[in-house]
Amino acid sequence: MWSDFEREVMEQAVEEAKRGRPSPNPRVGAAIVRDGKLLSVGHHERAGEAHAEVDAIENAGASVEGATLFVTLEPCNHRGRTGPCTEAILEAGIARVLIGCRDPAPHVAGAIERLRSAGVEVEVGLMEQECTALVADFAKHIRTGLPFVTLKAAVTLDGKIATRTGDSKWITGEEARTEAHRMREQSDAILVGVGTVLADDPALTVRHVAGQDPTRVVLDADLRTPADAAVLAQAPASSARTLLFHAHDADPSRREALSGPAVELIPVSRDARGVDLIEVLSELGKRNVVRLLVEGGSGVHGTFLDLGLADRAEIFIAPRILGDADAITFAAGTGVQSIERAWRLVRTRVRSFGSDWLVSGDFERME
Repeated sequence: MWSDFEREVMEQAVEEAKRGRPSPNPRVGAAIVRDGKLLSVGHHERAGEAHAEVDAIENAGASVEGATLFVTLEPCNHRGRTGPCTEAILEAGIARVLIGCRDPAPHVAGAIERLRSAGVEVEVGLMEQECTALVADFAKHIRTGLPFVTLKAAVTLDGKIATRTGDSKWITGEEARTEAHRMREQSDAILVGVGTVLADDPALTVRHVAGQDPTRVVLDADLRTPADAAVLAQAPASSARTLLFHAHDADPSRREALSGPAVELIPVSRDARGVDLIEVLSELGKRNVVRLLVEGGSGVHGTFLDLGLADRAEIFIAPRILGDADAITFAAGTGVQSIERAWRLVRTRVRSFGSDWLVSGDFERME
């Protein structure tokens, strides 16, 4: 149905989409072609700025009348912080539109019909799986109000994230660590448990690549985070806010000690594991956190798995073996009692970074 050339152009649009950081809007890429020649590409950079279709039209630098527009997501057909992309497409004289996937947001209904009624040829489904994956986070947030959760870790071949003493620097090499920081840069927020704060004192900032620090989130039922913890440090260390989720009955004096202009203390219900994760995710969703990167530790990963709250895994695997039953494992939750019930990753991808591997995949939902 689709030519090799059309697939190649849409692949460029998909890669272009990944350049943007438009949360809470979806990542979208576009490309414009005429007479077999690529005229321009565009993407949605940030919420409130030009959408991908408009960016591509403007980047063409000349008329695109009669051209074909490739766009990863169905164009918007409503007026929000920007005007409807359908109208921009019509005004530009685009003759044909190839769409990767339909928009999961209910307010976009009628975009395809609007274009077709104006005489534009519209086709849907080119590289649909790849384009749908681009907006999986947005789709979940629209549907549930919760962020899309990615569990990220670096492990040895025997599945350990640290030695029994807590030493974890460094399991993977520099290339893998750079990719991990790229993941941070592409996330709205990064989450750890207080155990990680006490053991490693992480700053949770973006360092190996250029970009903006995500919001930093700590699960800390009893507010054990030290007042001088790196995760609380502000400019020049970081401009990111820090959210401390704690139980309602946490010591009020600790609240006072940890309060600051860029630190928000958020009370939630306590449960047997610490704080109620569903409440935490709900609060993050209300704050427009669409893409949440969870960096542990072991108990936090285990809880997300036990509760079925993880959507994706990004696991770096280093060619090292600790060989110690007491070393710290990737996930220390309740777990499952049979291999058949084990969590499976689907739509998996394996990439190498130096001597390390990155295994990526979406969690398959168990009945």
